[in-house]
Amino acid sequence: MKFIDNPDRTQWRVLVTRPVQPHASLDESILGILDAVRKEGDAALIKYSLQFDGQKVESLSVSREFVEAAINTLDPALRQAIETAATNIRTFHSAQARGVERVETMQGVVCWRRYVPIERVGIYIPGGSAPLFSTVLMLGIPAQLAGCKEIHLCTPPGKDGSIHPAILFAADYCGITQIHPVGGAQAIAAMAYGTASVPAVSKIFGPGNQYVTRAKQLIAQQGTAIDMPAGPSEVLVYGDDTCVPAFAAADLLSQAEHGPDSQVVMVSRDLKILKAVSKEIEKQLSTLPRAEVASQALKNSMMIHIENEETILDFINDYAPEHLILQIKDPESIAGKITNAGSVFIGPWTPEAVGDYASGTNHTLPTNGFAKSYSGISLDSFTKGITFQSLTEEGLRNIAPVVETLAKAEQLEAHRRAVQIRMDKLS
Repeated sequence: MKFIDNPDRTQWRVLVTRPVQPHASLDESILGILDAVRKEGDAALIKYSLQFDGQKVESLSVSREFVEAAINTLDPALRQAIETAATNIRTFHSAQARGVERVETMQGVVCWRRYVPIERVGIYIPGGSAPLFSTVLMLGIPAQLAGCKEIHLCTPPGKDGSIHPAILFAADYCGITQIHPVGGAQAIAAMAYGTASVPAVSKIFGPGNQYVTRAKQLIAQQGTAIDMPAGPSEVLVYGDDTCVPAFAAADLLSQAEHGPDSQVVMVSRDLKILKAVSKEIEKQLSTLPRAEVASQALKNSMMIHIENEETILDFINDYAPEHLILQIKDPESIAGKITNAGSVFIGPWTPEAVGDYASGTNHTLPTNGFAKSYSGISLDSFTKGITFQSLTEEGLRNIAPVVETLAKAEQLEAHRRAVQIRMDKLS
């Protein structure tokens, strides 16, 4: 990891910029994939599965028989763990449901808002070397709770051409019956445009690598809604002299092992802690199965020494981390000063991994500084609010002068007349 000592604020713009490829270098290839899928449909999906995943896909829809057979091979302990995590996630997200509240804004004028589910949604689940079946729960459960009629899941096949049984079990547990073995930008294109096997959806959810993330951004520009720009994973750990170096190192490595384009950051006022955490990273990395992947991520990661706590808080909010871990004295008071973060983990006994899997909060979070303007996935992400209003005769009489005056000022005569003609009828 790079070491930065008391960086000047003028350096922050560079420090908070994530290690991602410029869009121009990605767009040409991604736009080619999007265009091919739009024109060729399933044929393009099969072609790209062979080209990128090395798999000759026979069918782009997973049969119920295949799902059941795969589920039967799942380790019972893993099945139980998934069910427990699902219970916690469902409990947390169920509490987010909102009822309808009618508000009388003035005498005789009643307004309300009702939340309805997005009928057809698509969820993307990263696969390959690290199949993220936990993400199935994070997206499938709130979609199910929201009442989405159709949930389509796309995930790349593994090296043997199959989908990990834990992904299939998690999907089945969430009531997802439409599963498609296709990944990458081509999966995003399929869900955006629709093919013979994968129907077009109204909104696409899920994290992915830079290609998936950019594909989502491009199709969003074309009119398909997406959840957020959720790209390579990241974490920022803020530790002081009470920080346990082994804990901090483990948390940093837990995100570094996601992929070579992930980024992890450690910030502290204490040089001794930074050095101790660095040593712990080396120690733990030596026995980590995904050490090669984590090592690549660490090359783009940072240890930052900042002497002033207020400056540290400013830097954290400027960086706007996907995950923020506070291993400091009185973390609750500092947590209250955080304005930009996807999810915050408070105290030494709250590893980021619990949020990734089972505490109940959602792990699909904004990355790349988008926590400044985006929230993580919630029940609201799968719904849309429709507003209603109802006026009595008295209500129209009360509000008519206001509307007519405003419409006249904006020179929208038809608007004014829509009120005036009713007032004439009343009089």
